[in-house]
Amino acid sequence: MTPNPPARSRAAHWLLAASIILIALNLRPALASLPVLLPEISAGTGLTALGASYLTAIPVLCLGLFAPLAPRLALRFGIEKTLLGVLLLLGLSTALRGTGSLPMLFAASAVAAGAIAVGNVLLPGLVKRDFAAQAGLMTGLYTMAVCGGAAGAAGLSVPLAQWFGHRWTWALAAWAVPAALVALIWAPQALRRGPAADGHQRQRVRGLWRDRLAWQVTMYMGLQSGLAYAMFGWLAPILRERGLDGVTAGWVISASVMAQVATCLLLPSFAIRQRNQSGLNVALALLAGACLLAMLYAPLSLVWGYAALLGLAQGGLFSVCMTLIVLRSPDSQVAAQLSSMAQTVGYLVASAGPMLIGVLHGRTGSFASAGYVYGGMALGAAWFGWGAGRAALVRATREPS
Repeated sequence: MTPNPPARSRAAHWLLAASIILIALNLRPALASLPVLLPEISAGTGLTALGASYLTAIPVLCLGLFAPLAPRLALRFGIEKTLLGVLLLLGLSTALRGTGSLPMLFAASAVAAGAIAVGNVLLPGLVKRDFAAQAGLMTGLYTMAVCGGAAGAAGLSVPLAQWFGHRWTWALAAWAVPAALVALIWAPQALRRGPAADGHQRQRVRGLWRDRLAWQVTMYMGLQSGLAYAMFGWLAPILRERGLDGVTAGWVISASVMAQVATCLLLPSFAIRQRNQSGLNVALALLAGACLLAMLYAPLSLVWGYAALLGLAQGGLFSVCMTLIVLRSPDSQVAAQLSSMAQTVGYLVASAGPMLIGVLHGRTGSFASAGYVYGGMALGAAWFGWGAGRAALVRATREPS
């Protein structure tokens, strides 16, 4: 039998829970702060429409490319120390985006996304390992924190730039501060833990890449993420092109992301209590797609209502998807590997969404054709979400590393 992690005191257990939430709070500002400032960045650097599409797509692509590193780093250094490295690298790369150099902006955004990718993968496994009895609640809390961080960055980045004397560079770099503060809180906990705190870390998982259910979870993850990042990457420019000013467009997105908090908090526990999650997955995907189409084509007088419904749908998609990784896994090691697979392939799939919207905009001169992208991804998410919602476990075996 593999040993269990050392028992923690109640205070240490609550500190760990609070720290997970604070880490999650930092896993989106670097991504969400960039799109709302695209007009200012383009004006200040001469970035073209095609360049802007690359700038929004490359971080999402990096979320997939760097996700496979997470289990290997956790095996070598332990989950806690790896997450400490994530926070430090995230803080440094976010700060470097404020240099004003366009090549550095691309490079630092890619590095920040790589750090976020590792954190994305490790948090579900940490919840499965240390909060198995409260998996629904903890998943809800940390996904709520992820959404809260995104909402804050989307809503505050343009006002921050104005407050800093219309310096978009300072507004981007400012999001390094919370990452650095959380690193200081997390460091004592991380440095006390050994690399083999999880007894399964000395084993490797085999068979996931041949499992149908694992692929359904993966594609569901990818397509719902594609909807999310196509929204993050282009909804502010879409709304600004339709006539909203920059601050209002940023606050519309922030309001939408804040609405995600409700479903992020409530739906994981609800989903766990259901016989399966198939119907829930389909309903959320179709609602998100309909709301994104409304943002494109419906009257702007109702934009706040669409934004709220979109947030409820996308918060549900994200939190239920992360819950599925836990539910479909028999233990924390498989959860970490399924999380890695789902986010590696999923974010590679997701990166096509913002890239395709940017290319179509560059060729047509408008965002009207983005509706085909949103609609296609929503239907795909509904299809794979139906399969991923089946009440079953992925089939995987473990071998000594």
